[in-house]
Amino acid sequence: MYKKTLATATAVVFSAALFAQTKPEETEVWEPVPTVVTPGKINTDAPSDAIILFDGKNLDQWVSVNDPSKPAGWKVGDKAITVDKTTGNIQTKKSFTNYQLHIEWRVPKNITGTGQGRGNSGLFLASTGPGDEGYELQILDNYNNKTYVNGQAGSIYKQTAPLVNANKKPGEWQTYDIAWTAPRFNSDGSLQSPAIVTVFFNGVLVQNNTELKGPTKYIGKASYEKAHGASPIKLQAHGDKSEPLSFRNIWIREL
Repeated sequence: MYKKTLATATAVVFSAALFAQTKPEETEVWEPVPTVVTPGKINTDAPSDAIILFDGKNLDQWVSVNDPSKPAGWKVGDKAITVDKTTGNIQTKKSFTNYQLHIEWRVPKNITGTGQGRGNSGLFLASTGPGDEGYELQILDNYNNKTYVNGQAGSIYKQTAPLVNANKKPGEWQTYDIAWTAPRFNSDGSLQSPAIVTVFFNGVLVQNNTELKGPTKYIGKASYEKAHGASPIKLQAHGDKSEPLSFRNIWIREL
């Protein structure tokens, strides 16, 4: 028992020392910058077999990430959900494996801030823990806002930059249409096949059958450190000081 405890303590100290030496900037990629593309009009109606996660009325399909026994604390009004940063992240009551997801989001017209502090949120395609663990599709205002390319809207955060920049102006509704294939694990917990995602941003392809390196990490490189099964989908209440985002018309088809 003593040897096991000592080994665990040593590992914790080593991990803390390694974390202290690593900076978030080490995983920021700034070039090449994705070409700007102007999106066209798209259809957003839910198909007949979709599960409606938000139809403009209530948050019955969502709970608090901090305490899943409690309802989601974000605000509902004008057929939209608005982030309440004081209540933390929210996630779906139900867990999913493979799916097609549609979600619409809007950065306030009067948005302030720059870089990652401008309309920041995140769509976690599978939330694997009580904190920010999961696979993040970045949400940010990048209509005319420079940041590292693997951190702009449409990126798999800190992993893969979007193929193009398809942002609309702040104040306009934007859409993500996503095909998600969850990672698979062997019986011993090792990775059998990685997560794969395809993303259309305002109808424009920005992630094409992209293989993820693991759940999102702000500092350090992503990797598959533990096995997991079906997981809820999470929306982030980011801690930046800019005005909060809104979401609407969220539906999902299990595959």
